[in-house]
Amino acid sequence: MILPAVLPWVMAAFALALALSAWRLFRGPSLPDRVLALDTLYINALALIVVLGLWLGTKAYFEVAMLIGLLGFVSTAVLAKFVMCGDIVG
Repeated sequence: MILPAVLPWVMAAFALALALSAWRLFRGPSLPDRVLALDTLYINALALIVVLGLWLGTKAYFEVAMLIGLLGFVSTAVLAKFVMCGDIVG
């Protein structure tokens, strides 16, 4: 099968994308750039966990990926509101 041969390469590509997103998060010139980098960082982490779950053949990683997706969506919405309004509640 081709899947066991391809999955390490896919994991390496997502790990590189994760590292580049982290670099943009720390180096980003402005706050919107950093929020976008954080959004990309959690999506890359989610994809890496899903590929790891496929590689190991366990279903627990998919539940973790769903939890990360939920928390990432909520945190992106809260950060976008904070950047636009300067306050989260008001």
